Amino acid sequence: MTLLCRLREAWNAGKNVGTKRPLTQKQIWAIRFHLDREGRLRDKALFDLAIDSKLRGCDLVKIRIGDVVAGAEIRNRATVIQQKTSRPVQFEITADVRSTLTAWLDRRGGSVSEYLFPSRVDHQSHMSTRQYARLVDEWVTAIGLRKTEYGTHSLRRTKAAMIYRATGTSEQFRFCSATRKSRTPSAISASM
Repeated sequence: MTLLCRLREAWNAGKNVGTKRPLTQKQIWAIRFHLDREGRLRDKALFDLAIDSKLRGCDLVKIRIGDVVAGAEIRNRATVIQQKTSRPVQFEITADVRSTLTAWLDRRGGSVSEYLFPSRVDHQSHMSTRQYARLVDEWVTAIGLRKTEYGTHSLRRTKAAMIYRATGTSEQFRFCSATRKSRTPSAISASM
């Protein structure tokens, strides 16, 4: 090893690497209250859809209006092709999230071929995953959480963790999970 290699700091030095924690019901309501108080309708729609869909950030920001809208109504279920696996994943859009999306689309406008969450720079493109990650950091910090412990994957894990806590069964967890991998009950509870 050269002296330069020994002096260079590791990429993960001082960083919290590994699995990010899911949000609790109390934290979800705190973030929603914060976003309502600040009048950040787009952010609330993004936050709610992230929890409902359980999608990775790269898939969430690429959702088009037509993926969630049928005619003049928000769909009860939506299907998205995942970038990582190239497989379709279907998710339910709950009533609360549908009302938030309706309010966001009323303000935003747009056609079914446009992105639901457009870029700030290029309105023909979608919001970047980096912008989404910055927003998540901002939301969790606003309610007093440490951003090193929570991230975009926290939102992906939240709904599944809540169902697992409520039912205590891994079958319900597998049913609501957006991944196809089957995990053992002990591995699931260890990750919670």
